[in-house]
Amino acid sequence: QVQLVESGGGSVQAGGSLRLSCAASGDTQSVNCMAWFRQAPGKEREGVGAIYRTHTLAYYADSVKGRFTISQDTAKNTMYLQLDRVKPEDTAAYFCAAVSVVGGGYCDFLPDYPYWGQGTQVTVSS
Repeated sequence: QVQLVESGGGSVQAGGSLRLSCAASGDTQSVNCMAWFRQAPGKEREGVGAIYRTHTLAYYADSVKGRFTISQDTAKNTMYLQLDRVKPEDTAAYFCAAVSVVGGGYCDFLPDYPYWGQGTQVTVSS
């Protein structure tokens, strides 16, 4: 089992920045891919970005590419999401997730992520 805890959410004005954290604990060696998702009220959950735990380059949704950056500190088992130049449409609950990608799969938004955090709210005002 892997436990994920997000933090760092809050309110920010459009154009501002925020950094979210996702701390992993438990059997972290059993997962090799971590991702950020978000869900706004009345909308479906969407992928934000994903990263292999052993890589530095991440995969991003077009809606956040160039504005959001995923990084990780493997020693701390923590993944970060830096949100820059935020827009009101970035308002959502942000969740981190983890999965073990095997075979021909990729670390993106398609895997069936079994581990999820409780989410942290980001509210962007105009």
